[in-house]
Amino acid sequence: MAKAQYIRFETPEELAEKALQLAQGAHLKGKLRVGTNEVTKSSERSEAKLVIMAEDVDPPEILIHIPMLCEEKRIPYLYVQKKQRLGQAVGLNKQAASVAIVEPGEGNSPLFEEIVRAIPGLKK
Repeated sequence: MAKAQYIRFETPEELAEKALQLAQGAHLKGKLRVGTNEVTKSSERSEAKLVIMAEDVDPPEILIHIPMLCEEKRIPYLYVQKKQRLGQAVGLNKQAASVAIVEPGEGNSPLFEEIVRAIPGLKK
């Protein structure tokens, strides 16, 4: 299966797991926005500090604008494989196509910094 057009680079599994861990921490102690509309709004307002998108979104057009918006606003972003796992990480009983971390939350800053530092090396 070909990668969707919005997927601009591969996210290593280890980094994706850390991103899910960070999303869970932000859900519990920080501030985040869930869902493509909320992610779009928080990115447009430059509130988002990190955007996480699922690779298995259907139709992929739902997320096609987000990488461009993130690059325009200089917001780091990455991908996780499953929208189900992304939804679970942020405390939902349903899937989430994307989330924006607005505040990583107390104690999550080192993990947040590690992820953000790793992202530029993924882009080719």
